[in-house]
Amino acid sequence: MVERCLREHSPACPVTARIGAVAFIHRFGSSLNEHAHFHCCVIESAADTDNAPDEAPSVSFHAALGLDAAAFADVQARVRIRVLSTFVRRGLIDKDDAAEIRGWAHDGGFSVDGSVRIEGADRTGLERLLRYCAHPPFALEHLHQRDAEHLVYRNPKAARGTASGTRPAALVLTPLELITKIAALVPPPRAHRHRYYGVLAPNASLRAVLTALAPAAVPPAPALCVPGMPLRGPATSAASREEPRHRAVARYLWAILLARIYEALPLSCPICHSQMRIIAFINDAGTVKKILDHIGESTQPPRIAW
Repeated sequence: MVERCLREHSPACPVTARIGAVAFIHRFGSSLNEHAHFHCCVIESAADTDNAPDEAPSVSFHAALGLDAAAFADVQARVRIRVLSTFVRRGLIDKDDAAEIRGWAHDGGFSVDGSVRIEGADRTGLERLLRYCAHPPFALEHLHQRDAEHLVYRNPKAARGTASGTRPAALVLTPLELITKIAALVPPPRAHRHRYYGVLAPNASLRAVLTALAPAAVPPAPALCVPGMPLRGPATSAASREEPRHRAVARYLWAILLARIYEALPLSCPICHSQMRIIAFINDAGTVKKILDHIGESTQPPRIAW
């Protein structure tokens, strides 16, 4: 539906053009309530191959024009028809209930908001938007202990007014009530909360070409720091120099993510505080046991809690 909308608003856009989108599936609201909705980041243009069969793959974009409220209302109506038809086909509701829902106010509970738009060069704004879309069900900074038996969770999106059904400013819960609310928000097993579509799909032929167009520079490789040895830079072999840029970035992306989560740099040496570089992965059980014995750590795996 979104792809069709972009094609309709893209002049001279071929039928083979594909969209690129990332969908974040949320099953929760701001007050720890069950509220299924999607946050979707969609490239505001359709991507198409722009090369001959014997040439290297390249991408051309066809920008969408005139994406106004009427265009989003049309997408909303199509989503409502498609979802209700799917529910009827799977036996979740019958035809009479679907017809009744179509007559409800507020378009039967379906709404599409496309007011947030980030320019392609605004990398900071894009990161801020993606971090918001991927936020977890609750934030620890909003949770406080009131007394020995109660916890207070401050609602970051409390609604004004005291009418029935409005979001409260804070929730007063016992520890078991908090666990009950959080447990209801846990997604089903093996159900991904992040989905990639179009040219951003994992097996899309244009994904590598598209991600290589990102304007961010390759981060410098951290220096090697080994106690008792002088600092030296990473090896610059011919294979590493010829490595695609998007793959080189992925090698250090894990360290950036860990640093943002734990607020500590995993590649920082605890002795001299210089940057370290991974030189080897040891997976031989005998060698691992010798190293753990040498540094005084237990060689027994931790007990699995069922």
